[in-house]
Amino acid sequence: MNASIKQPYNSISKLPLLLLLTIAMLVSSCSNDDDTSLPSTDYKSVKNLLTESDFQGYAIVTKNGNDLVRQGFGLANQSTDLPQNQELAYRIGSVSKTLTAAAIVGLKRDGLITGFDQTLDEFDPEFPNGDQITIGYLLSHQSGIPEYQLVAEQTFEEGLVLDRMNIYALIKELILVNGLSFTPGSNKHYCNSNYLIAALLVEQLSGISYHQYIQQHIFNPLGIANSYKGTDEIDTNTHAQGYLNGNHNSTYPMALAFGAGDFSSTPKDMETWTKAVKKDWFTEAEKAEIFAQDVPSGYVDFGMGWFTTQAGNTTMYWHGGDINGYWSMIGFIPAYDATIVLLSNQQDDTGEQRNTIIQHLLANEFN
Repeated sequence: MNASIKQPYNSISKLPLLLLLTIAMLVSSCSNDDDTSLPSTDYKSVKNLLTESDFQGYAIVTKNGNDLVRQGFGLANQSTDLPQNQELAYRIGSVSKTLTAAAIVGLKRDGLITGFDQTLDEFDPEFPNGDQITIGYLLSHQSGIPEYQLVAEQTFEEGLVLDRMNIYALIKELILVNGLSFTPGSNKHYCNSNYLIAALLVEQLSGISYHQYIQQHIFNPLGIANSYKGTDEIDTNTHAQGYLNGNHNSTYPMALAFGAGDFSSTPKDMETWTKAVKKDWFTEAEKAEIFAQDVPSGYVDFGMGWFTTQAGNTTMYWHGGDINGYWSMIGFIPAYDATIVLLSNQQDDTGEQRNTIIQHLLANEFN
């Protein structure tokens, strides 16, 4: 397979907005393209922006209680002429990390962890360098743990699918052989390994499966009914077909995305989740820990499960996702009571669409 759970960035510490958004959309670790220029087209409206940038999927963008756009673009299935729909499922990729981070917050609320400063050796005494790696470092990509994705995908291509415990063992072996990528807490490096470990921690401490925990503690209380663990093969009756360059591209071994990008959801459900986070799903004290603080204008930083983008006086919290055949983004801007949900069934290897959309929204709709 050519693409999978893309990593939004390699190493960052409050990188400039344009550079980070360019890096954020690329496969694996980093970009070879230093051009951060954006199209100069004046799109006039969000609808025109999405139309002219050839967005395919379903978009919800609201501002001060009003819809700037709430509609589908293109087809959910070109073979059956199925229209895009806010009740239709799409793979959301790394947007799943917002759910995993929220589940860890749930563990703290329930007293199953005492704080984000607890170290991994408390839960697995054999974890290499576990006394240096905190739960908070996992959620904010400051652990220094190496990425498992490439090795796991190569193993899959050779005919063997690793389950979550196999991958956990693989991560530990990678550390033993190669060491950590950097001293925990000294850098930020976006890494799916962090969130697979976090999801396993949810299972270990709650006594139920990770996906059951998300269902019981997040989805059920919010009335989210059409979001679920993704399957290797999508059900085209309920799911938008994913595409790459006009060809079907929606198959992925979802065991490899455990905790890091394995959910499917609908635009409506993701709107419900985003609005809940924007409003009061987290307490003010929790928000102060979860969202990166004091980000300078023109920069992006990563908190626990969410990016913080600062553009002038406008603060946007968001996360993006990419997986075979799909890209996604959810976000909110408190000052404008704005909610943003973009679920696309057209894979974008360059990230140009998401980059352009974010820049347009911050420069023209929310400033």
